[in-house]
Amino acid sequence: MLALLLQRELERCWTEFDITVHEGLDELAAIALQEIRLGDARLQNIPTPNKIAKQLLKKANINLPSVLPSRQVCVHSKKKLR
Repeated sequence: MLALLLQRELERCWTEFDITVHEGLDELAAIALQEIRLGDARLQNIPTPNKIAKQLLKKANINLPSVLPSRQVCVHSKKKLR
């Protein structure tokens, strides 16, 4: 149900772009986290989106952070995955 609500909201936001929600999400998927390591220091950076992705984010009222803190998290599960 939540996925349907999100899809409809994005359809409403992106009507003027003449693209489907799937195509818009594929465009946004190109924005990937970059990790820069200098010795023991790490910096996680989100690159500047291209022109289309920037417009899609603006219409959906989404602001991306420019820098993310580095997290050293180990996730353990009860079951071992094969």
